[in-house]
Amino acid sequence: MKEILDAIQSPDSTSEDFANIKLPESYRAVTVHKDETEMFDGLTTREKDPRKSLHLDQVPLPELGPGEALVAVMASSVNYNSVWTSIFEPLSTFGFLERYGRTSELAKRHDLPYHIIGSDLAGVVLRTGPGVNAWHPGDEVVAHCLSVELESSDGHNDTMLDPEQRIWGFETNFGGLAEIALVKSNQLMPKPDHLSWEEAAAPGLVNSTAYRQLVSRNGAGMKQGDNVLIWGASGGLGSYATQFALAGGANPICVVSSEQKADICRSMGAEAIIDRTAENYRFWKDEHTQDPKEWKRFGKRIRDLTGGEDIDIVFEHPGRETFGASVYVTRKGGTITTCASTSGYMHQYDNRYLWMSLKRIIGSHFANYREAWEANRLIAKGKIHPTLSKVYPLNDTGQATYDVHRNLHQGKVGVLCLAPEEGLGVRDPEMRAKHLDAINRFRNI
Repeated sequence: MKEILDAIQSPDSTSEDFANIKLPESYRAVTVHKDETEMFDGLTTREKDPRKSLHLDQVPLPELGPGEALVAVMASSVNYNSVWTSIFEPLSTFGFLERYGRTSELAKRHDLPYHIIGSDLAGVVLRTGPGVNAWHPGDEVVAHCLSVELESSDGHNDTMLDPEQRIWGFETNFGGLAEIALVKSNQLMPKPDHLSWEEAAAPGLVNSTAYRQLVSRNGAGMKQGDNVLIWGASGGLGSYATQFALAGGANPICVVSSEQKADICRSMGAEAIIDRTAENYRFWKDEHTQDPKEWKRFGKRIRDLTGGEDIDIVFEHPGRETFGASVYVTRKGGTITTCASTSGYMHQYDNRYLWMSLKRIIGSHFANYREAWEANRLIAKGKIHPTLSKVYPLNDTGQATYDVHRNLHQGKVGVLCLAPEEGLGVRDPEMRAKHLDAINRFRNI
């Protein structure tokens, strides 16, 4: 690994140099173990501790197949799917690996008694398999997490509709929280030159997800002037939605849970902010009963902030706790887009407010290749910025994942893999200087 790191850090290394590096037989990776999937049985979701289930193992280098690339991972980040994997909820990811392993001889590599997790990376291409022409050893890249086979016609209009669509590092093995990762070559995108490795690794999954959910015509198709309700507006996902709304001329109504998070939204340029903790919204009377009076109080608060207008688009991801309120406060003909359910998957809402007001609920899951590329392009152009708040070494990934699980973080939490320290990998310091305050916005809180 030292030879690989030396080549990455040398300004004189060539593609040929990388192609001639002898790859190691094994590397360090963050894993969950198949024989531990029942370790949290009987505990509540909150009681399940990723620090107990995530391991840093030495694992063998996987075989490189056609259309694939091996990437030296300088940095990665923690997403909520890392939390789900680590606590084996809503189900163990080993079922995904088993099903994938049955699809082909090459896919059998993924069905292992350990799962290397992680759906983000920034790093350097080490090897490419047969049929890869666009990428070469030595290329500095980031990766999006869409893994598709595209053998069915269903996915050719929108790759997210491919029957064999999977999320890399969650529904496949050999993910990004490791020193080396295996990806399909069409997951690769150019690393933004003005960002460090850890900054470049942070946006991938959440930035692309927010772009499709909010901006793309496959999602809400946001336009100028739209009132956009953004739950968790300073969080890993919501912080990108807030930036897209502001950059696109929309009016974000940011819902947060503390004054500190409200200040983060203001620093991004948002003005309409609801601190749901300070204003004590309780959308559920008890475990089984929602409180429409609270929906109405919430709707009135929104209209106070918008000059009497209702919400055009709701950017939903908390799920069960907030979904009833989201449907209620959306204007007639408006749209609720949902991409996750971090507070519970079984949503309940009053359907009268949906059907009689002609509202739409749109399910949105990650992004297709084009959407991911466009989202990354905006990062590279300095239009959208990473929201990295804290960085951990690879051997502390369990703690990083615990922080995300317990909502102890702001923005995104990064992980250094091969990078020996923060701040490395910047190739365009002049552009970086122009955007430094925005890049560090979540680091300076």
